Amino acid sequence: MNHPHDRSRRRVLLGTAAAGMALAGCATPMQPSSAGRGALRIAVASCTDQTQPQPVWDAVLAEAPDHVVFAGDNVYASQQPFDIAALRAAYATQARVDSFRRLRERIPHSAIWDDHDYGLNDGGAEFPHRQASKEAFLEFWAVPADDERRRRDGLYHARWLQQGGRRVQLLLLDTRWWRSALKPTDQRGAPGRERYLPDPDPAKTMLGDSQWAWLAQRLRELADAHVVVSSIQLLADGHGFERWGNLPMERERFFRTVRASGARGVVLVSGDRHIGGLYHHGGPEAGYPLWEMTSSGVTHPWANAREPGPNRVGPLVVARHYGLVELDFPAGELTLSLRGEANQVLHEHTVPLSALQPA
Repeated sequence: MNHPHDRSRRRVLLGTAAAGMALAGCATPMQPSSAGRGALRIAVASCTDQTQPQPVWDAVLAEAPDHVVFAGDNVYASQQPFDIAALRAAYATQARVDSFRRLRERIPHSAIWDDHDYGLNDGGAEFPHRQASKEAFLEFWAVPADDERRRRDGLYHARWLQQGGRRVQLLLLDTRWWRSALKPTDQRGAPGRERYLPDPDPAKTMLGDSQWAWLAQRLRELADAHVVVSSIQLLADGHGFERWGNLPMERERFFRTVRASGARGVVLVSGDRHIGGLYHHGGPEAGYPLWEMTSSGVTHPWANAREPGPNRVGPLVVARHYGLVELDFPAGELTLSLRGEANQVLHEHTVPLSALQPA
């Protein structure tokens, strides 16, 4: 997405990271996390302009989470007309950032794209260069030759993390490859109608048929928790930028899919917005009390962001930050926190894990 300031332009579980190699979803055997910890800790970061300072990575390295999720806009290369050479150059610039390089070497991680590393601001299925962008993504994140993402459309994939005897499923959704066109606003810039309006057209899709079927199947797999990564916000209301609420039938389908799966411990993380925030969708009518952490501001947060946030819990975070999901199974708690570049807690909320189940 573009706000006024935008430019268009603890250890791993699925395997050990080799020095200098980025792991982004290899189908390797699940391995245990660091001994002596009761909690599984997953860092989440998005919106990284490769040309700007990135002190947040040093904070992540100091925190030493078990896993890092790069939730999209991992570089900025969406100028039009699109040039694949510019995207590859952006990746090359990012690879030379020393703290980012050390993070990739030391902490296992997963990645998904958003619009600016997809190649078109707010882009979806209409983007004609998506296959070229996908190939650049696979190369940068060193996705193995036998990975399923190389054999199918899109970049959605799953990983398994483990803490002691607890299994956590990480599901990374592709909200770009199949996404239908959004309905333009009739009052550009007006509060709540800034770019797009909700479109109830049942023919429109966010994920596409194959990814929807995959998500329903994966959520039924036995896990102690399921962390779902959506590059754009799923629960947030009250603004007219990109969000699942622009396709309300698809958001309702997501809620139905989660309820029908019977999955316990579903939690959402997102990026895209250049702000951080915590969001809640609950009540008897919801059928499942969902929580979402938006972590979006590695290099250029939206410092003067203002929006009502009817289902936001607490303030917007408008400083550079990353997010931390802490699944403390012995204590039975989920803690979502947004951390600043000095690793200070900017906003935090804890909920019982037992509450995260169908009503």
